[in-house]
Amino acid sequence: MIPLKTRPLDRRTFLRGGGVALALPLLEAMQPRGRAAAAEKPPMRMVCVGNPLGMLPEAFFPAEAGADYTITPALEPLAAHRRDFTLFSHLDHDVTGGHRGVHAFLSGLRDQDASDWPERNISVDQRAAELIGARTRFPSITAGVGHADGDMACRMSWTRNGVNVPPVTKASELFRALFVAEDAEDRRRQAKAHAVNASILDAVRAQANAFHAELGTRDQQKLDEYLTSVREVERKIGMANGWVDQPKPEVELEPPQDGPFTQSLRVFFELLALALQTDSTRVATLEIPGVIDTQNLGLDGGYHGFSHHGKAEVLQRGLLVIEKFQTKELARFLGRLSAMQDADGARMLDRTMVLFGSGMGNGSSHSNKDLPILLAGGGFRHGEHKVYSEQRRAPLCNLYTTMLQRFGVETDKFNKASGTLADFS
Repeated sequence: MIPLKTRPLDRRTFLRGGGVALALPLLEAMQPRGRAAAAEKPPMRMVCVGNPLGMLPEAFFPAEAGADYTITPALEPLAAHRRDFTLFSHLDHDVTGGHRGVHAFLSGLRDQDASDWPERNISVDQRAAELIGARTRFPSITAGVGHADGDMACRMSWTRNGVNVPPVTKASELFRALFVAEDAEDRRRQAKAHAVNASILDAVRAQANAFHAELGTRDQQKLDEYLTSVREVERKIGMANGWVDQPKPEVELEPPQDGPFTQSLRVFFELLALALQTDSTRVATLEIPGVIDTQNLGLDGGYHGFSHHGKAEVLQRGLLVIEKFQTKELARFLGRLSAMQDADGARMLDRTMVLFGSGMGNGSSHSNKDLPILLAGGGFRHGEHKVYSEQRRAPLCNLYTTMLQRFGVETDKFNKASGTLADFS
């Protein structure tokens, strides 16, 4: 008897009935069989979470290196997950500027210093998202728990053209983008908007090419950079067009109400977990702003003010309350990913790298040195506090290179990296 040849289910397979389309989770049947299955593993994912004010160093970094470190006050909410994450000491980007250096967190470069670098100040999330392209509805999701301007904004995510990717700052808007189905008229409107935008870009590019030869060398370089940006927008329009007629997944979650930070942080984490579970995206960032509602944490004062503690104990205690709230919600997120199963039955956390940290090392002294860095999941060997040389400082971009390689990006170095991060795999 000749065995039947079975084809894997399309990953965009939907259950239809009663006018509803329900997306299936990532199933084994959606994976290629036989040799192809061995070659094509379930996807890797990346989530980067950051704040602009750093972490209280003495409450974050353990005194001991290795696996037997004493859990610190800021990390107490994460104690149950200590075998699932690694802490890093003495990693940074060798930048200065205080608040104005924070936006280098995921790129290693301040935007004003990036023009001479091949990939400008592209951030690690956007570098990973380039690999994904149109395989998911959203190549990446950039979210922020509320709006902040200037020094209180993280500005974590950057394209290779040096453009900051603004975050979605309302949970209700993110929920709508991820899970609320559009009707036929909405889809037609989207397709028409994409077509109009594409035609505008075609006209702009044609006009720019027409007078390119009339410009001086420096202006030609600037114009080339501009045209590169135009091509990037065209590429994104093309990817978005491919998803206009694809139904969105449905989830068992009521549309969220936009509330204060203390409510919204948990909701954003939950939405990101569901976005990963439904394969709506494989790359996400979550920005925690420097302006948050602290009254619901029992505090009288602002987050930024507490970060300028000047070693005053009362302010340090208040800052620790804010930081422990962040790590408590991070711990809950790790727990959610641990409970979710991937297509092959593995924990989703083992296929999801979760980075937590800041581009600020010490908010009180405005130092961008010794950044607080924690990496969970992703299948790495975790459970340690890695302490690197304070004199021969390893670039934080070495860790990002390691992460990108784990994600599947073929690269030897990312931005300021000298290679991968030693003694971590």
